[in-house]
Amino acid sequence: MSTTSPTTQTEPNTKRRYIGEFGPTERFKGAFAITNAQLGTTRGGKPYLRCLISDKTGELPARMWTISEEVFNRLPTDGFVWAEGETQPYQGELQLIIHAIDPIEPTPEQLRDLLPTSARDPAEMLAELRAIMGTLKHPAVKALADEYLNDEMLMEQFSQAPAAKALHHAYLGGLLEHTLQLLKLADITLPSYPRLNRDIVLMGLFLHDIGKTRELSWEKGFAYTDRGELVGHIVEGAIMLHDRAQQSMRTSGQRLPAHTLTVLQHIILSHHEKPEFGAARIPSTPEAIFVALLDNLDAKTTIALSAARPEREKAFDLGGNFTEKNWALGTKLFRPDPLEG
Repeated sequence: MSTTSPTTQTEPNTKRRYIGEFGPTERFKGAFAITNAQLGTTRGGKPYLRCLISDKTGELPARMWTISEEVFNRLPTDGFVWAEGETQPYQGELQLIIHAIDPIEPTPEQLRDLLPTSARDPAEMLAELRAIMGTLKHPAVKALADEYLNDEMLMEQFSQAPAAKALHHAYLGGLLEHTLQLLKLADITLPSYPRLNRDIVLMGLFLHDIGKTRELSWEKGFAYTDRGELVGHIVEGAIMLHDRAQQSMRTSGQRLPAHTLTVLQHIILSHHEKPEFGAARIPSTPEAIFVALLDNLDAKTTIALSAARPEREKAFDLGGNFTEKNWALGTKLFRPDPLEG
């Protein structure tokens, strides 16, 4: 194991095996993304590495049972590494046992293998989103939506950004996919709540995570920008909305009715629902409550499905009915669909 600074490593003349192809008890080596790297202590009092290792095809828990604090301190908590080791079945799950690990700066070619991407075409999703936003009724709200939608650079970022560094929709195009899914869910459910203002709900959903275009970077992996660390997407989104509303009024001549800007900013500031989850305010309008609950529905359901029933079928079946405990959901997940097959 080297002790040099981060390097770029390649696998000349070999075809890499992806995590989605891994089976039990096989050797692996290559470039991978690493997340949530932590230094634990064994029952014998020795330090060990626990983390998640991933590539574009999937993610697996990993352990390195012999590691010094010096080596651990060189590893990114979230970043990229070259790792070698073996796969191991454990309680019906597959985990990776790492024998050697080093931080790396991946090449552009390696990044394409390491970063997950939405299965849907971004241009197709953006066109679908534009169609839904085109159904807004109030002229000033529609003009405000157009202020965002007509900004080509912003929409390009919106189409590329992940919805999170980890957790739900953490892949290129994830922000757009998540936002579109929420708009479609709202379109289906809003007729059951006719006293909710549809324009406010749709606009709130469209903008609730727009600040992630400034909070996150994705050119060399998923990371927080300086503004992401210091301001965050919730406050960033509210600031962006204030600026865009002023610009929309100047360019369109349409003035938002009293309280509209405040109510939309409130949706952005409160969509995480509780302060302990990052909300700047508790949802305090019917529309804000509706948006926060829909956001939670899509985020948690996506996390659960990704863990228990991933779209890409595994190359093996160890027969385990439960996943590892999912720290975002606070529980293990039961895998089988009892009615399937």
